[in-house]
Amino acid sequence: MAQAFHTTQLKHRVRRAFLQTIAALPPLPNQIYKPTKERILLIRPDHMGDVLLTTPAIHALRAARPKAEIHALVGVWSAEVIASYPEVDLTLTVPFTAFSRDPKQNWRSPYELALSTARLLRIVGYSSAVIFRPDHWWGALLAKLAGIPERIGYDLPDVSPFLTNALPHSAQHVVLQNMRLVERWTGSIAPEDIIYDFPIDDDDRGYIDGYLEEWGIRRNQPVIAIHAGSGASIKNWQDQKWADVADTLSEQLEAPVVLTGGDHELATARNIAGLMKKRAIVMAGDTRIGQLAVLFGRAKVVLGVDSGPLHLAAAVGTPTVTLYGPADPAEFGTWGSPQKHYILTTPIGCRPCRILDWQSDPPEYHPCVRDITVGQVLDSARRAAAERA
Repeated sequence: MAQAFHTTQLKHRVRRAFLQTIAALPPLPNQIYKPTKERILLIRPDHMGDVLLTTPAIHALRAARPKAEIHALVGVWSAEVIASYPEVDLTLTVPFTAFSRDPKQNWRSPYELALSTARLLRIVGYSSAVIFRPDHWWGALLAKLAGIPERIGYDLPDVSPFLTNALPHSAQHVVLQNMRLVERWTGSIAPEDIIYDFPIDDDDRGYIDGYLEEWGIRRNQPVIAIHAGSGASIKNWQDQKWADVADTLSEQLEAPVVLTGGDHELATARNIAGLMKKRAIVMAGDTRIGQLAVLFGRAKVVLGVDSGPLHLAAAVGTPTVTLYGPADPAEFGTWGSPQKHYILTTPIGCRPCRILDWQSDPPEYHPCVRDITVGQVLDSARRAAAERA
């Protein structure tokens, strides 16, 4: 089944031929931008986790080019993340095709959006564009239509026709993939010298301190944070198992449990709290990105499934335990020391299938996450928390 899902469909083969035709057309005179200053556009369409894993490359780029203007083009869903970093001069947003939760209007809409967005980018004028997502043909097309003279990305079939500098793609961690794309400015940087962090705001710190104080938790009192939800149900663990883990860790680590999540994960957090024997603080839906970062910074350990908030926890230096199923942790795992950031998987033979939507296929047929045991999570959580002490 996984092999069938990864087979290139007819509509995608037709699109590839269409894109190659567009790429072969010469640019119109008004589409050619002659840079008068160094202004670099960074394109990343994804959600929180992937955007966070791009920030080490942004750190390195800013250090290498302190006088350049660095702009980031992201989805509205990631604007708050990237705007938190002072290395980025301007954050622009666009409802990227295939990443927006709004349905596509028709087959023309992605190309119409690319044309209208390119017109706006030409007004600003960029000397270079970096397409961070390896398979993001739309971002590469956009950079070409915007007349950006230098376009850097990976040499994949739908992307490379629009690039001026197509790097060979290799399987490695996303952080390292992103760093390779800016080496034209930064040179090679050793993994141990890579900076991965998230800036903390004092107002966000005050919000979290006040919120927890209302629950009787002192400002210097640590917590245990559990983020049980994700953007794909196939990645989720059972609520009862989370409840068992939360009860046990709360007693053994002598810390209250805080259940986090977005608005769409509130029901899951409430259900876990209802299954617990001990009291849990349900904070799902009550935090912005910066506030969540502060909360994770106060935690002894943050636990959850493969999702953006676990990458946020790693960025603020808190130990993590992350449950991985269909995604490959060798590529998307939490960044940092394996003694501090524990990654749990099962030995099922089809993992990682890299398929996050099995459509109507029952989740019981895809036990890659569900078969992780409570004992595995507890053991890893205790070891991770010991690194915090």
